[in-house]
Amino acid sequence: MAAKKAAKKSSKKKTGIKKGSKYVCSECGVVLVVDEVCGCLEVCDLICCGKQLKIKK
Repeated sequence: MAAKKAAKKSSKKKTGIKKGSKYVCSECGVVLVVDEVCGCLEVCDLICCGKQLKIKK
């Protein structure tokens, strides 16, 4: 009987969007506040005025 291999843990850091995060548009100044996380494993594109929103610090 063959032994089962242990599943490898992903060494990638989850860089997803978190609830309460704020993003701002550098063109018009609109601010987006995340109130519900989608659960995507990939990074989501948050676009306004044709540009990627940047995290507000």
